[in-house]
Amino acid sequence: MFKKDRWEEILEALNANKFRTLLTAFGVFWGILILVLLLALTNGLKNGVSADFGDFATNSMFMWSQGTSMSYKGLPKGRFFNFKIEDVEVLKEKIPALKYISPRNQLGGFNGANNVTRNEKTGAFSIYGDYPEYIKQQPLDITSGRYVSYSDINSKRKVCVIGEDVVKGLYDIGEEPLNTYIKINDINFLVVGTFRNPKSGGDAEEEANTIFVPFTTFSQAFNRADNVGWMAITAKDGTPITTVKEDVFAIMREQRSVHPDDKRAIGHFDLAEEFGRVMGLFSILTFVGYFVGALVLMSGVIGISNIMLIVVKERTKEIGVRRALGATPWEIKSQILQESLVLTIVSGMAGIAVAAGCIWVMNSILDSVGKVDNFANPSVNINVIFIALAILIISGLLAGLIPASRATQMKPVDALRIE
Repeated sequence: MFKKDRWEEILEALNANKFRTLLTAFGVFWGILILVLLLALTNGLKNGVSADFGDFATNSMFMWSQGTSMSYKGLPKGRFFNFKIEDVEVLKEKIPALKYISPRNQLGGFNGANNVTRNEKTGAFSIYGDYPEYIKQQPLDITSGRYVSYSDINSKRKVCVIGEDVVKGLYDIGEEPLNTYIKINDINFLVVGTFRNPKSGGDAEEEANTIFVPFTTFSQAFNRADNVGWMAITAKDGTPITTVKEDVFAIMREQRSVHPDDKRAIGHFDLAEEFGRVMGLFSILTFVGYFVGALVLMSGVIGISNIMLIVVKERTKEIGVRRALGATPWEIKSQILQESLVLTIVSGMAGIAVAAGCIWVMNSILDSVGKVDNFANPSVNINVIFIALAILIISGLLAGLIPASRATQMKPVDALRIE
């Protein structure tokens, strides 16, 4: 298709008016540049917001008890109640689609108080009573030692796993915290592990000030009996937690003697639903990126089409001579299409190359300044490049289609008469 003499003809035609060719190519260059950068920026926002969700299993929800809004079975309206540890087994039995159910209790944190001491040092930290499943829902980097185990749960051991900021607050630099004791509300706990949150930001900083102890130990040491503060519930893969949460609420209302129609008695936060909304928003933004980029690119394609019409007009006599010498309509048409295609692809690939450079610069800046809220790792999938190439090829053919058709519609005699 592209023979040596054809390449020479194409290059000669494009070099005939370099300034005009550059201005025409700039439209396609700018369009593809805008398209790739918009998609990269959208991905950067998506990655940043996704990171704010942390590594917590997104097919999850949190559930807690609130005051009742309806009287039921002789119990008054406005009654406050607690979930019980027995409710966990009931949920597991009645809803097999649930993967993890982590009952939790908390001490300190938003309640304040200097509740942890070691020797002469003291600090206010959040204390959580948890089961071993929780680390599967909220991954943590165990930097030394281990997390709480079912052996700790069953034996009600006074052990704890502490965050990196707890280590900084209670220990001297270089001091090893493992197998030492700290006091939580004047009760000794053996440190069996340290951790840090793999992500950064506000939530990670809060977790760095956290201490985990076995749930059963927490209940016994701090007089919580069999009460549960709230639950973190994760559904199995393939079953959205949003589809089963009403079943969970119905069972919990029955367990705690709450009216079946009392929607306010149980509070919850559906992480899967919120995550789905955010991802849906970014799907819309991606579509907008393609739409806006395509419009800008289309303006460049129209510019190429117009210039090719002018080129055909300027070369009318040449076309007439070639037709008179036996050139077929397809040979004339293919030359115009090829010129349009080369101009479009070269300018488009230049736009992709510059966009890649801009993305590299953005990532380099982000690496140097550290975490930026709601923005991380702007990038485009390799599929986007293939899509862009397909768009360029189609655009180049469309840009040359009308001028090529116009060129083949002229009769050789009429073309030769034009001065």
